[in-house]
Amino acid sequence: MPLNHHVRTARDFLLQHRIDHDVAVAGFRWPQLPVYNFATDWFDGLAEEDPDGVALWVIDGAEETKLTFAELAARSVAAAHLLFSLGLRRGDRLLMVLGNCVPLWELTLGAIRLGAVIIPATPQLSAGDLVDRVDRGEARLLVAAGDEADRFTHLELELGKVAVGCGDATPLPRGWVDYRQAEEFRGADPHLPGASKAGEEILLYFTSGTTALPKLVQHTHVSYPVGHLSTMYWMGLRPGDIHLNISSPGWAKHAWSNVFTPWLAGATVLVFNYGRFDAAELLAVLERAQVTTFCAPPTVWRMLVQSDLAAARTALREVLSAGEPLNPEVIEQVRAAWGLTVRDGYGQTETTAQVGNPPGAELKPGSMGRPLPGYQVVLIDPATQQEREDEGELCLTLHPRPVALMTGYAERAGVPDEELNSVAFADGLYHTGDVVSRDAAGYLTFVGRADDVFKASDYRISPFELESVLIEHPAVAEAAVVPAPDEIRLAVPKAYVVLARGFTPDADTARSILAYARKHLASYKRVRRLEFTALPKTISGKIRRVELREVEQGSAERNEREFRDTDFAF
Repeated sequence: MPLNHHVRTARDFLLQHRIDHDVAVAGFRWPQLPVYNFATDWFDGLAEEDPDGVALWVIDGAEETKLTFAELAARSVAAAHLLFSLGLRRGDRLLMVLGNCVPLWELTLGAIRLGAVIIPATPQLSAGDLVDRVDRGEARLLVAAGDEADRFTHLELELGKVAVGCGDATPLPRGWVDYRQAEEFRGADPHLPGASKAGEEILLYFTSGTTALPKLVQHTHVSYPVGHLSTMYWMGLRPGDIHLNISSPGWAKHAWSNVFTPWLAGATVLVFNYGRFDAAELLAVLERAQVTTFCAPPTVWRMLVQSDLAAARTALREVLSAGEPLNPEVIEQVRAAWGLTVRDGYGQTETTAQVGNPPGAELKPGSMGRPLPGYQVVLIDPATQQEREDEGELCLTLHPRPVALMTGYAERAGVPDEELNSVAFADGLYHTGDVVSRDAAGYLTFVGRADDVFKASDYRISPFELESVLIEHPAVAEAAVVPAPDEIRLAVPKAYVVLARGFTPDADTARSILAYARKHLASYKRVRRLEFTALPKTISGKIRRVELREVEQGSAERNEREFRDTDFAF
């Protein structure tokens, strides 16, 4: 099966103009595909054209697994037949709760090949979270690690449960099937069950829930498998690259960078499994595997810059960050050590990469870049709902509608959430909920979630702007700024700070940080309170500022760990 001609033409156009942003944006058109299946219409084509190319490389301690495109295609066919034998059919929903193990990719391609709908879920979910996934997602079959079977006994699924990674002596509870039975289907018909309509569902994603309960996001056979052409362009991936992305299964970024984007480019997906993060180990993998493109969330970059980056001898060409804005100070430290600039990008579970700094484009400190090929953006004033040029909520135009945009939110599988969709798609636009500013050259800078931006003394405060200044101080590893009630100003900026190694959470450190902020921020933006503490985060690693805001609003008493600018003589 050759590579789909329409997708290949669009991909090759972006590869050809990878360092000419204006030409790429002006000339790119989303492929129009009434019928498309990523497994049969794309991955099988990679297996035909480059059968010996490495599709997947998993490093897990002393164990390593490499699978070629041909090998992984064959394994995914067997996985599809196993799922089919268990009763899973086109449109049925499969809850996949797996870590970064090889069967994750086999089953992902197998489910796509079958036309089933995947509900990715992280193994870190609680029992209640899992019930919610089964209930709202209407999952009929579960795939999970066999050695964690006890965690799933409370779940009832019509088609049962598939256990992955079972040893020979592992007794399976009733209702479980050993994934190794897929071996019985090696060499079976690779075209089961046939073509998929482009508009049919392929993924149901539960968002990370930074401000509320997780939303249920619906994606199709084209929105992610084809829509990530924009992500490929931002990342600068090329055929033959070795791409390492730090991301956990169950979240959209894993599908972004560990499935669709590298394989659209014809690159190798490299996975590095680790128990506890160790910068030296990660740097050693980058060196040994000769990684060419590397993407990590800001949390990982902040930990990496505390190590000796300059000593690492890597083959890196592209370094990237996504998930939350990366502070300019961290970008400068990486540039000083490696001579490479970490390029920021912006997208959501609901979309692919919308905005970014692609290779070759001029970078502006703090900016997340310009709209990527296939996306047209407008800024809307949250108060007046009028279009603005300088600052507003980032919205996507729907005429034409980006192929990469979700079909919408669901109340439960197959049932649209009318209330959420009416807000998200109001006035003929898709509303991201993120506020950005735009300069005369069209560069966009993240201001904050609409819920996170607040007023102090009647001035609008962007938490990210203040956090970026705080993290420049050597004592600050991470920071989150929220409004704290104040009798005079109604609210003042308060910083919750995680200290870098070697610093003590005492008055001297607090005074030093507050003094630095006073020097580098306008007076109305001044951080007036500071507390040393761990930051609440979602399972995917995003800071939950909503929890910190609730703490501040819930108590008028001063915390004993809190320091205020009035405590010191500046």
